[in-house]
Amino acid sequence: MTEETARAAIDVRNLREFFRDSLRDALVRQQASVDDHTEHYVVNLLTMFARSEALFEPTPLGPRLRPLALMLAEAADASSAEQRTRTLQRLGDVSLFVAGFFSQGFARRLVDIDYHIAMGGRAYGTLAESCRAGARGRALASVFAELAAKFQRIVDALNDVSEMAHRHDHRDVLRQYEIWLKTGSPRAHGILRRLGVEPAPVPVGRAPN
Repeated sequence: MTEETARAAIDVRNLREFFRDSLRDALVRQQASVDDHTEHYVVNLLTMFARSEALFEPTPLGPRLRPLALMLAEAADASSAEQRTRTLQRLGDVSLFVAGFFSQGFARRLVDIDYHIAMGGRAYGTLAESCRAGARGRALASVFAELAAKFQRIVDALNDVSEMAHRHDHRDVLRQYEIWLKTGSPRAHGILRRLGVEPAPVPVGRAPN
């Protein structure tokens, strides 16, 4: 283990603190902000999904990510409001984490980052409308509403967290331009400008959140 690796291991020993500090720094870089309760929710989500068994579901072929469309269908067919809420929350959470940490891996796949952003944002938006009973429900509704409204900006911040050790170069231009066209990501726009590419002011059919 190199000295640098050892230092990194010490720095992230408390994973919750690492994600909290990294998310705050990333939001500042992205010129975005979220309420303290929303920040707490996202940090808890990142800490939970850092354990693979919390993110992936067991199947006969081994651990797999359940397709978002199946989760949406399960929510629609739920036998109770509680099950529907739980499934929609799982859908939103998985969409946010995957779009935030695996955006580069979507390249050349049929399902891209914009699909996860759309599905996750809608799931949180639906939850914001339905979770309003009682003080706890209203607090959660406020968090879900902000997650829905700022889904793209939070994804950009998580992309920053996931790529802290990555230095972008000309090889990233095509993928960042593709992300910009599909999502209107302010982060992708900024990366392209730093690489000497000036994207169109607003991608067709999209507007930054």
